[in-house]
Formats: sequence, C-alpha cells, structure tokens
Amino acid sequence: MSQTPNSIIREPFILEAGHLDTGEPLYIRGEVRAARGTEDTARPVVFISHGFKGFKDWSFFPYIAERFAGEGFFAVTFNYSCNGVNEWDFDELDKFARNTYSREQEDLAVLLQALESGTLPLASFADPRRLYLLGHSKGGGGSIIFASEHPQVKAVVTWNGIASADLFDDAFKAQIAEHGIAYVTNVRTKQDMPIQASFYEDLSRNAERFDIVRRLAELKIPVLLVQGGQDSPRLKEGFERLRQAAPQHQILTIPSANHTFGAVHPFQGITEELETALKESIHFLKEIS
Repeated sequence: MSQTPNSIIREPFILEAGHLDTGEPLYIRGEVRAARGTEDTARPVVFISHGFKGFKDWSFFPYIAERFAGEGFFAVTFNYSCNGVNEWDFDELDKFARNTYSREQEDLAVLLQALESGTLPLASFADPRRLYLLGHSKGGGGSIIFASEHPQVKAVVTWNGIASADLFDDAFKAQIAEHGIAYVTNVRTKQDMPIQASFYEDLSRNAERFDIVRRLAELKIPVLLVQGGQDSPRLKEGFERLRQAAPQHQILTIPSANHTFGAVHPFQGITEELETALKESIHFLKEIS
C-alpha cells in the first residue's frame, strides 16, 4: 500500500476487459485513491474519465484525483482498454485504431462491476450507492451515455464535454471510406494515430444510443456542465446545444479557460481556471452527497 505525502492512499489495479476481434486480450489499468484516517467510512465514488488522446496519467488527472480523495471521495482514474497507452504514451496504437464508443461503454461497465463486487483495491473505502462520473472532453460525452443507461450513477460532471460522438470532419471520413483507415496527428508526441473504419461502423449501428444531446436532455440525475470560453468553436457550439436541450442541468462557464483549463503535460501545476473547475465540481458533488 503506497501513500502520498498528503496522506492519500493510492493503489493500482488491472481489470480484464475482454478481447479484440484479433483475440488479443484487453485490460483496464487504473488507480484508486482515498484519504487515510477514516478507513471505516465508505466514501462517495467518482470515476474520472479521460478524453480522446488522453490517459489516466495525463497532466491534471492524478492531481485532481488526489484533490477529490482529500475532499472525502473514493477517486478512480483509469485508462480505457483501447486508449492506446500501456507502459508509456501511445505504445499501443493498434488498439487505439480499433477503439469505439461501444468499447469504452463496456469498459465502464467492467469498472462498475468491479466496484459493486468489491474487487477494486481499498473496496471498504468505497460506497457504490453514491457513484458519480466526471469526464473530460470525449470522456464527458461517454459519461453522459453511460449514466443514461445505468441508474447506479447518481450524478455527472463534464469538463469541456463533447456534444457529438462524431469527432472528425468530412475529409477525414472520406479517407476512412476510401482506405478503411485515416490518421490524426498527435502534436505532442509527433505520432500519426490511426483510426479504423470500425469507429464509424460502431457509430452507424448506435446512432440513437450515442446521441449525447438527447441522452443529456433525458437525464433526471444532477449534471454539471463546465465549459471554457477559450475552447474550440466546435466544442463551444456543442455546449450551447447541450445547454439549450437540457436547461434543467447546471452550467459553469469559465471565460478564460481553454480545452485543458490551462494545464499541460507533463503537469506544471494548478492554474486559476483548473482550480475553478475543480472547486466547483467538488462542491457540486458534495452537495449531492
């Protein structure tokens, strides 16, 4: 059992998550965090989902997990099984190429089952009856979809969450249609990251299921949408569609925040924008708890 200097206990885990169509096994690698000192008290649980080209150790994710744990939550960070990251940045591009929304929803179901069965580390610290989801970008959209299908989820927070499951423009889609694969550049790692046709085949089969705007509008549980004013025009336009379709949910706009709230990777420390998003998200979930 490892312990951070601020008395947060951190334990890693690996969950089996099925197989690719090639037969290759898939795994969800993650960490749980909880504050030492009240081991006999079960805490509300927050699953923290990364976005496209994200991973559990990217920039602010370990930091915000520590903060949630310090505020009395059982914080869970994890890599989706096909996010492309195993030992280091995007060393599994073959899996990244095959990732789909359905695959990520199955991963969340595996994580939920582990929580409910008590097989996650530090299980006695967690209260499965108080499960919350926090997702950044694509992880926000996926959290809305998962919550709409799982009544175990009691609240959702999105940070610059997507409103459309279709992430790419027409030129990208034309490349996939012609070649069965297309590439997106990772500016940070200088990699050309592949996306296979299975991504769009999955969207086509599940168009209604993955209608994020409709799913949010139908959600009865509390939701907080956090949006940066300096995010991309596409995501800001999507936020407006989400806000208008679901006026029953809470919103927080941070005018000076970009897509990552000013944070970079490797993490260089808290920014004013990230602090605002984090404090308001913690307050929102504490009010529910």
